[in-house]
Amino acid sequence: MVVLATGCYVEGDARERAMDSLGSQVDDALGELDVETTVGLRGDGFPTVTVSGPDETVARAVLAEEWGQLTPQVRPGEVAAGTLEAWDDDGFVLNTGFGNEVRVPAGELGLGQGTPDQIRTRFGLVQHVPLRYVVAEPGEPARLADAERDRLYDWTRGDGRVNVNSATRSEVRATVNRAGHAEDIVTVERLGLLEQSVVCREATPSRGRPTPPWSRRATARSSSSTRPTNSAPTSP
Repeated sequence: MVVLATGCYVEGDARERAMDSLGSQVDDALGELDVETTVGLRGDGFPTVTVSGPDETVARAVLAEEWGQLTPQVRPGEVAAGTLEAWDDDGFVLNTGFGNEVRVPAGELGLGQGTPDQIRTRFGLVQHVPLRYVVAEPGEPARLADAERDRLYDWTRGDGRVNVNSATRSEVRATVNRAGHAEDIVTVERLGLLEQSVVCREATPSRGRPTPPWSRRATARSSSSTRPTNSAPTSP
């Protein structure tokens, strides 16, 4: 069984739609492999995929590569995955499943100057977005993985984007289309099951703007200042 490093934190019909979407994504990712899959949801909100069949080893590797994998035990120095649970003046807190959290101190984010909240805003990070980190060595802090830092810096160098949570990729696409903004974007990138990145065209400003009207459909209920669920534009 693979525990995916992406959360399903919505309820009711939204949860059913999200899990149906995940099932379709799993089928697409493993379509050419000889396996049977069962998609489930743990009590902590992390999805699971049970895989059986001749290609099950390859299938598990594909799932881990596509979504990241949560495990109860990790080795110091290895790259692992979690989701952004909270942030404060001391750093980011990642939910790594199995009742565990990992704190990445502000000095180990490696994303430039500013407080963790300023960094989160600058890079457009929304709560629950999957992030990769390097497991702490004994006596040392955890840090964001180099590949993760590179990915986030690439966001600020490219076209403007607006990151949203609490909606599937198809829901965000539908909202953009209904609002008449289909021509204003390049694509909707999937960051996690319920976290998406709307990549704007060059002529479509996004940096420093309030939450665009077409993204509010994907904005969840408000929360505290350290654990919000929102939409966030990236900024240079």
